[in-house]
Amino acid sequence: MNEERKSTGAGAAPAPGGSTGGGLVTSGGKTHIADGVVAKIASRAASDVGGVHSMGDGGAFGNVRERLPGAAGANRGVSVQVGERQAAVDLDLVVDYGVSIPELANAVRDNVIGEVQHMCGLEVVEVNIDVEDIYVQGENERESDSDQPRVR
Repeated sequence: MNEERKSTGAGAAPAPGGSTGGGLVTSGGKTHIADGVVAKIASRAASDVGGVHSMGDGGAFGNVRERLPGAAGANRGVSVQVGERQAAVDLDLVVDYGVSIPELANAVRDNVIGEVQHMCGLEVVEVNIDVEDIYVQGENERESDSDQPRVR
């Protein structure tokens, strides 16, 4: 294969002519997994971790992306790069107030790596996490109350 990639992450490089165990490149042919599939798996895996309130919107660009036709709402806050044997994942998160962000980030990273490797057979070379906001229960309700007139 011309497109041999070296690992930049913690895992070992795949054996020549094979993958990290997922069997994506075999003597019988190749299996291609679309970026959107990996993004959906990563999104679900991140959301399943307690303390993740929601997936972020990617900032101003994310708001524009959501309005584009065909934009996948289920993958909001997730971007991926997928090669023949490896994947890199970027996540934008909103976390619950009071949660240890370093511990949460490690738990999210472990869950995303485990699910993507299990379901896709891809070596995940990195999971970058951007905490965009902290969710404080009741905060948004107070803001909407302030929009009401004080007198009638």
